[in-house]
Amino acid sequence: MGHKIVIAGAGGIASAVGLIIAEWGEDAPQLFIGNRTLDKAQQVAQWIKDGVTKPCEVKAFLLSENDTTSEMESVFREGDILLDCLPGSLAPRMAGYATAYGMHYVNLTEYVAETKEIMALAKDAETGFILQSGLAPGYIDLLAHHLFLEFCKDNKVEKVDSLEFKVGALTHHAVAPHYYGFTWSPVGVATEYIKEAETLRNYKIKQRPSLSERATIIIDGIAYEEDLTSGGAADLPHALEGKVGNLDYKTLRHPGHYAWIDQHIKGMEKDDDTIATLQRIMGAAIPHIKDDQIVLYAAVEGKDAKGILRRKEIAKKIYPQKVGKHTLKAIQTTTAVPMVQAAYHLLTSISKGLILQSQLDPLPFLNGKFVTPVYGEVK
Repeated sequence: MGHKIVIAGAGGIASAVGLIIAEWGEDAPQLFIGNRTLDKAQQVAQWIKDGVTKPCEVKAFLLSENDTTSEMESVFREGDILLDCLPGSLAPRMAGYATAYGMHYVNLTEYVAETKEIMALAKDAETGFILQSGLAPGYIDLLAHHLFLEFCKDNKVEKVDSLEFKVGALTHHAVAPHYYGFTWSPVGVATEYIKEAETLRNYKIKQRPSLSERATIIIDGIAYEEDLTSGGAADLPHALEGKVGNLDYKTLRHPGHYAWIDQHIKGMEKDDDTIATLQRIMGAAIPHIKDDQIVLYAAVEGKDAKGILRRKEIAKKIYPQKVGKHTLKAIQTTTAVPMVQAAYHLLTSISKGLILQSQLDPLPFLNGKFVTPVYGEVK
């Protein structure tokens, strides 16, 4: 029997994480699926069992919202690592369990305040903590960091003018008035539209309002709108302060969507109630759509040692993919595989304490065993 892996959550990403570990892992892992509703955890456990083509033990357990039950204690004592696929507001509690029971910990959340809370908790931990290890934040930050490092090496410089990276979780078609379809968490979308974005401007960290720097970009001949949203930059603004003139993460959308959002946000105070209000407005008008695509783009620009302005770009489009006997949405695979890669990094190395996105060696991670089948190779 291989590693004992605790997955907190039983949604679409947690399901994908469990399936990918079971199907693509070399060992025979033991998975524990925990959720506040036991029935949902049992459904996901059975779905994973039905979808794999190799042996894997999957057990469901009740993850209490309030108390730490004896069953939870038993699972946590057995677990080697906790993969947190719950909403970001619950991340500090899950990280606390990892610390208390000696487990490694990986999460996905783009929530900034909760991430800072976990950073303080994990800095002296005896086990490893990799934070914000999904798609954005996560893979896109490693890709951007790789571009920066390669550009500096190839052009014999230490600073660049700009580093930009963008992701869109999009439908293939878009209709008026919202020009959007939900492919992932509505509360996550509302949160990134309201919370501030962390950027670099003139080589210094600067907080900017989300949705305040809209522009049009053409990727593979298709026009998208891009704008600042919160969380996607991970720790790169801090890691690259003084080295990059302008750095930002932006979310890609079909043209017309952001104008519709502006109509509803206008005049609203940006607080937690605003997030809930925007989520309700979007939920009443925007459908959930299964057939999705992920569009991502990263670019670095600056002058080489001879003063010639140069730019390097990478763009990718990713579609739904079959894993085992199930077909996963693009948002599921692209979010899950960086988390699984991070988990195996911790489980197969001597790691302890906090590990941020900028502290991972980008190229080996980007070309990792779990990442490459979804994202392709990066050179």
